[in-house]
Amino acid sequence: MFDWIIIGGGIQGMTMATFLLKAGKTTVDHLAIVDMNDEPLARWKKCTEVISMPYLRSPSVHHLDVKPFSLQTYVKKNALHWNTAFYGRYKRPSLAAFNEHCEHLIEDLSLKQAWIQGKVIAVAKTETGWTVHLSNGGELIGQKLVLAMGIGEQPYWPIWAEELKQNHESSVFHIFDGKLPAIEQLQGPITIIGGGISSVHLALKLSGSHPNEVTLLKRHPFRVYDFDSDPAWLGPKNQLSFRKLKSFQKRREQIIQARHKGSIPPDLHMKLLNRVKQGTLCLLDGEVEQAEYRNGKINLHDKNGNLIEQTGTVLLATGFKPSLPGKEWLSPVIDTYQLCCSECGYPIVSRSLQWGPDLYVIGALAELEIGPIARNISGARYAAGRIVDSL
Repeated sequence: MFDWIIIGGGIQGMTMATFLLKAGKTTVDHLAIVDMNDEPLARWKKCTEVISMPYLRSPSVHHLDVKPFSLQTYVKKNALHWNTAFYGRYKRPSLAAFNEHCEHLIEDLSLKQAWIQGKVIAVAKTETGWTVHLSNGGELIGQKLVLAMGIGEQPYWPIWAEELKQNHESSVFHIFDGKLPAIEQLQGPITIIGGGISSVHLALKLSGSHPNEVTLLKRHPFRVYDFDSDPAWLGPKNQLSFRKLKSFQKRREQIIQARHKGSIPPDLHMKLLNRVKQGTLCLLDGEVEQAEYRNGKINLHDKNGNLIEQTGTVLLATGFKPSLPGKEWLSPVIDTYQLCCSECGYPIVSRSLQWGPDLYVIGALAELEIGPIARNISGARYAAGRIVDSL
């Protein structure tokens, strides 16, 4: 029997594993990390690689390790060039430095020994803990269970894009659906749908390699913020007032209001405007409601039927569905064990993020307790600390 089973091996799950091990709450031999992918952080690496993100949006104190300055210490110790490892006044780490630090932690803690590749299909409570059933017939038995699934497996497709894909599959892709072909295989010109950080990173990448072939089509003015929520959410000021809200519907409303959804940091905004000024990238405003494939081209129309853009390939940078992650197997668990949920379907948990007997949540599932930072790296650290401190 394992002491702990963590479902999800992304940023959230690996942060939880690191905090448990470094706090001495378990050993790697008594820890299981279950994930569909073949290695830790695979989804993170794939998504950041697709858009070629050079620097993270979060500051250098946000990472998987326990000590806040662990990443900076690692950079100094390993003689990585400080000026390229960090960017700007918030010392935002380069993706390369962040990933290297992650790999160092994974190796230092022997976390791959705890890795179990598999798809969860069911979870059941036992007298001594929890049993996790996998699609390959395997079973894992553990005393305590942490749900660390994210919404990254749920790319959002607008209705018009789903209809277009049904008729012309090779013409439209979601950039995070895992099936995006090599850029060289895409028919030009290319239109990126979205106005957030992922769409802008991708637009910069593609307009560099395919100048004058890329259009960024957004439905709202750019929302320019340093971070995707106010940094005050990391401290007691916002956290205490948030926890005082007894209505979980009001908590959900505050989370939605506090998130700078579809926003970009100022430096990225300036890079984009410079690229447009150079004439290698086109910006368009409009909201697509209809799409049709005609004469080898895709025609994108607004709600009034007016033509917005004619293109060769559509790349969706439209984010993810907000629905409950793992819903297909988690819903029966909620019903069977009468786990408390808000009207939005998300867990109502204790301050220590406990949802049921020996059952904890982190990441998106913890946001009604942690707030708008829950899905981020900072939220992973905050939540893991909460759980570990409660043990």
